[in-house]
Formats: sequence, structure tokens, C-alpha cells
Amino acid sequence: MARTQGSRAEITGPLIRDTARTLFARHGYAAVSMRQIAAEVGVQVGALYAYTADKQALLVDLLRVHMEELLAAWHDDPARPALERLEAFLRFHIQTSLQRPEAVFLSYMELRNLTPDNRAEIAGLRRRYEDALEAILIAGEAEGSMTVPDTRLATMALIAMLTGVTNWYREGGRLDQERVVAVYWDLVRGAVGANPLFNRRS
Repeated sequence: MARTQGSRAEITGPLIRDTARTLFARHGYAAVSMRQIAAEVGVQVGALYAYTADKQALLVDLLRVHMEELLAAWHDDPARPALERLEAFLRFHIQTSLQRPEAVFLSYMELRNLTPDNRAEIAGLRRRYEDALEAILIAGEAEGSMTVPDTRLATMALIAMLTGVTNWYREGGRLDQERVVAVYWDLVRGAVGANPLFNRRS
């Protein structure tokens, strides 16, 4: 797995980021040193600085890329009924979270280790993602398919609940992903006070 100091940038750069992501998720950002990352990659520690300014820059880059990829991948259709849009969001969030559990873990657990400016940048990206869900809840309230007294609070609660699947889900376990999505959809419909007249199954 180790690579020499002369590795090509298009290989070494992504390898550094992947290694840092795994080590940060496994041990915590504060406990991981640049020397440890370099050792895992198989380069001299000084070589890391050709790819990142420092450990903080490496962390914020990982969090930024994760959120930008989420925002680019999520596609909503405001013309669809709100419950259909909500179910699509639920499915998207669970599936993408399970595909990248380390990135999800970092995005929620390591914000505290960002500098104020970096934290503000990542918080802004997260707010855009949260706004996408809140827009669906607002639409549901407007069309009468949902009852959500506080759409902002509901947004935060729903994202926390959906993200939590990464803490316990294991491939090959008792529930497959489709069953998890189905159970969570039942829970979410209850949480948003879904009007039975609008209820549907995909």
C-alpha cells in the first residue's frame, strides 16, 4: 500500500486524503499527526506539504468536498408532491451516508476542531443542504400533506435521525438497505404528521 516519495500527484494526493479521512475517523482529528499520515501513505512527512498546507487544511478540505458532493448529487423536483420529495430525500440521505460513513462521521464530529473561518464555511454548506430538506417540509405544510409546527427544528431532527443509521448499520446484517429505508420512511411520515389522504408508498 505504501508508495515512494516520487509518486505521481494524481495518485498521492487522493491517497493522502483517503488515509487522513480514515485515520481521523478512527482515532479522532486531534490524535492524528501529519507524521502518522505520512507513514501510512509511505512518504516523508515533508512531502505532505506539497499537497496540503497543514492538518487543518486537510480536514476542512475533506469536509468541504463531502458537502459539495452531497449538494451536487441531490436533485429535487419542486413540482412533485411534497411527500414524494421527502421520501426521495430520505432515500438519498440514507444511501449516500452508508456509502461514505467515514466522511459522514467527520462532518458531524470534527466541526469542533475547525478554525472559526473554516467552521463558518462548512456550516454554510451544511445550511444549504438542510435548507433543501426544510423547503420540502414547508411545501408539505403549504399543500396540507404534513403538519410541522417548526420546520427548522424538524429539519435538524430528521437529518440527525437519518444520519444515525451509519452508527449501527452493517452490510449483511438483519436488515438490508431497502428494508431500512422502508422502516425509516414509516417513522418519518409519523414525525411530519403526514396526512393519510396524501400517504403513498413508492
